[in-house]
Amino acid sequence: MTLLLVIIALALFFDYTNGFHDAANSIATIVSTKVLTPFQAVLWAAFFNFFAFFVAKYIIGEFGIANTVSKTVYEQYITLPVIFSGIVAAIIWNLATWWLGIPSSSSHTLIGSFAGAAIMHGGFKAVQNSVIIKISAFIVLAPLIGMIIAIFLSILLLNLSKKSNPHHANRIFKHLQLVSSGLMSIGHGLNDSQKVMGIIAAALISAHQLGLSIGIESISKLPEWVPFACFTVISLGTMSGGWRIVKTMGTRITKVTPFEGVAAETAGAITLFITEFLKIPVSTTHTIAGSIIGVGAVKRLTAVRWGITGKLLLAWIITIPASGLIAAIIFKLVGSLL
Repeated sequence: MTLLLVIIALALFFDYTNGFHDAANSIATIVSTKVLTPFQAVLWAAFFNFFAFFVAKYIIGEFGIANTVSKTVYEQYITLPVIFSGIVAAIIWNLATWWLGIPSSSSHTLIGSFAGAAIMHGGFKAVQNSVIIKISAFIVLAPLIGMIIAIFLSILLLNLSKKSNPHHANRIFKHLQLVSSGLMSIGHGLNDSQKVMGIIAAALISAHQLGLSIGIESISKLPEWVPFACFTVISLGTMSGGWRIVKTMGTRITKVTPFEGVAAETAGAITLFITEFLKIPVSTTHTIAGSIIGVGAVKRLTAVRWGITGKLLLAWIITIPASGLIAAIIFKLVGSLL
């Protein structure tokens, strides 16, 4: 029981770090365009992160991404030491990339760590390859979809506003950024909170196999406090901000105007809503980065700082194997002691 409670606490702590690690995803452009101050922006994003709970529960009616994450590893290989090792590794990688200002994916960190610990425990047969392949494919597809939608929206908005007074149009787009960043924050809450829910669900299923009273038979039996806690904690994490990554996302990929902020955030939000419908956990970091690249490319290809973009892509690619390796090492060191 003690290990289970430790795992739940660590999972919620990871959820908190996810909030401040990924705060930049929905507020980077709105801060860089000076629509809101950094403090106002994190409060705005945190509110919509939490509001996403009600969207998932009462509008969508399910937590499909949580179900997908819980099935990353076959049930017979899900043990409390595996989950413990995965969460600790994910926290280490999240904090390290946050400190270095690298916008890596908290989502892929968590999934890679979970899979890495399970592989060390039961070999490669422990993971569901179809789930891993689908999630890995969206490392490329999510930013690509975001980029394509951002290009389309940029061209559409340019044509709709070409006869407007530039000063008046800029003021309108500043107001619209409040809407687009709110939508992006809802998408962030929907996607990222459910990943932690999936891990906690896996821990509770493992607890049921051990005969603990707190355990559950399946994710459909997940108690109400789990999603509520996950959405609340990620909101608190967002309120803590992530200023190192805000700088990278808001200024170093391309210079962003209110018009481009609206296009990028709306494209990112649409992409996240699509993947929510498909029940595929994706990276909000990847999604908004692809969207920002899209709006920069419409302006001109040289507006995108491709050197920075290349470094981001490298960070994305190594996240799953690196976090998986850390989790495998942790499981090897402590798995037999737990």
